[in-house]
Amino acid sequence: MEIMSYVNAFWVGGLICALAQILMEKTKLMPGRIMVLLVCTGAILSFIGIYEPFAEFAGAGASVPLLGFGNTLMKGVKEMVDQNGFIGIFMGGFKAGAVGCSAALVFGYLASLIFRPHIKK
Repeated sequence: MEIMSYVNAFWVGGLICALAQILMEKTKLMPGRIMVLLVCTGAILSFIGIYEPFAEFAGAGASVPLLGFGNTLMKGVKEMVDQNGFIGIFMGGFKAGAVGCSAALVFGYLASLIFRPHIKK
């Protein structure tokens, strides 16, 4: 049974990435808009209660791509709305996503120090 969790994570994550690649190749959507679409899809799936069973089935194949970030934001908003009411709409996403955003900034900066990026001409 444990091997199937790896297989499911692989094919689900691959399918999500393949769908995003198809959107990039076959539409005029820019990559940033596709990323926003994936995050919003994860939040919507979380809101209607589909994401959790999907994540249990797919494991890291569902939680690592941007769908998982949308789910994290939605859970944070829901928790803060339950605690603080309307103002929680604005607080929850920041609190839930802060660690991931901070890690992306820190590791991006470290990578720029190591690899010395430059703008292509």
